[in-house]
Amino acid sequence: MVDRLKNKTALVTGATSNIGRAIALAFAREGAHVVVGGRDAERANAVVSAIRESGGKANVALGDQDGGQAAAQSLAEEATRLLGGRVDILVNNAGIYPFHTTATSDEAMFDRIFAVNVRAPFFLTQALAPGMAARGGGVIINLGSWITRLGIPVVPIYSASKAAIETLTRTWSAELGPSGVRVNAISPGVVHEPMAEPHPGDVMMKGTPSNHAGSPEAIAHAAVYLASDEASFVHATVLDVDGGRLGAAVVAG
Repeated sequence: MVDRLKNKTALVTGATSNIGRAIALAFAREGAHVVVGGRDAERANAVVSAIRESGGKANVALGDQDGGQAAAQSLAEEATRLLGGRVDILVNNAGIYPFHTTATSDEAMFDRIFAVNVRAPFFLTQALAPGMAARGGGVIINLGSWITRLGIPVVPIYSASKAAIETLTRTWSAELGPSGVRVNAISPGVVHEPMAEPHPGDVMMKGTPSNHAGSPEAIAHAAVYLASDEASFVHATVLDVDGGRLGAAVVAG
């Protein structure tokens, strides 16, 4: 299918690689004008070039979403300007995933993870949702994670930050839904681009219904669906796109 997002505008944060890049490319293929958010100018421009070479519309908005309200407001204003005065779709994808355990964590790591993974999307939503509501509609898609509901013995702060995002998804849906703004989330399983060597997370997908890790494009397909009118009756949902990791018994062979 094509043109499911025709005449729509979208801001995708963390759109310079992996899941964010795949979402930006998929949105553009479906007709959206996309702002590629990120910190790396070279990679962001490469995504924009790929979109434009395929006949799509895209621009770059650079900035470090450090969790500050001012940084979020600045990105919201720049994206709104680049998109001709409105942002119809916001994808809160940017996040960090430093390896840590409870014993090896410190205040700086805790604050940095929550700043990027929770504070930044919170204040970006704060900046853009009122405009969506005033226009009578919009879509916000957050990126959660399968490890919010299936504990693993590492990355506790990251897991908690993604649990916060999934809770905000439901809260924002209750708050913004009556104004026509749909808020949902995607919970990816182990997802990565093709690699020459095995990914450390691949072992966690053994014995699942899919029995392998997913691709960024699998998440992008879900994002297109949630952003489109096909999902007009979908609110406050965390869509598991995880190869069955959470929904079925895992029997590793």
